[in-house]
Amino acid sequence: MDTLNYHHLRYFREVANEGHLGHAAARLNVSQSALSIQIRQLEDRLGHDLFDRVGRKLVLTEAGRIALDHSERIFGAGSELLAALRQSSTARPPLRVGALSTLSRNFQLQFLSPILASNDTPITLKSGNIDLLLNDLQALALDVVLTTALPSGTTTTHFAAQRIDEQIVGVHGPAERLKYPDLKSLLNHEPLILPTDSAIRAAFENLIVQMGITPNIAADVDDMAMVRLLTREGLGVAIAPAVVFADEIANGLLATAPFDLNISEPFYAVTLPRSFPHPALTQLLHHEGTG
Repeated sequence: MDTLNYHHLRYFREVANEGHLGHAAARLNVSQSALSIQIRQLEDRLGHDLFDRVGRKLVLTEAGRIALDHSERIFGAGSELLAALRQSSTARPPLRVGALSTLSRNFQLQFLSPILASNDTPITLKSGNIDLLLNDLQALALDVVLTTALPSGTTTTHFAAQRIDEQIVGVHGPAERLKYPDLKSLLNHEPLILPTDSAIRAAFENLIVQMGITPNIAADVDDMAMVRLLTREGLGVAIAPAVVFADEIANGLLATAPFDLNISEPFYAVTLPRSFPHPALTQLLHHEGTG
């Protein structure tokens, strides 16, 4: 349907709820004949009769019941729109979160934990590369983007980036694969699983140059969930923040080597300044202890 006259739909909704043309006309302050014409025009537009006359009452047809159901949702959404812009709505719209594909799922859960615990705000999650996510943020298709890197200075959009956490990067794997006298021996002998995250990778490349070693890279992975899985499966030891392996470390399946890489990974929440930000964002961005 290309167009729909919402005045007609409003008149129809009133008649459907009243079940009587005269009563609906009185409520709408229009004549019965004018209201009847409006209903007929809507029926012509939809191509179906919306009412059957039973005595003095108007009873919805099957098409009429379908039309009423849709009209209730349409006008309900209109009321929510007004309430949202007045910031008086009690219904919470979904919080739309974008996350860098390499970002730890455990970290995402930690960040979202305050509203996951309250269970009163639906959440939609989207992962992808930073350019795609920032484009969606700029188009108002996302409310916040979680990333490990600040937006590029080449963009003309004035994003707001808040540093919400920082994680120490270490070497993780089965305990028996971490029993070396020093970091150099460990990196020289064990196959490594490396995330393609630019901040970690650049710092690690600088580290091995300083140490004068050429490690065996078993896998370059663009997804922290896959880094976690490959490490659990024994492909090698991983260079990553401990939060990636929080559950495995807690239950003793994996361990962290006692060597300091002097590498850390920052986490940012990137938003676009708006007149009507999602009400849950303030709670999340000021929540302590996301790490």
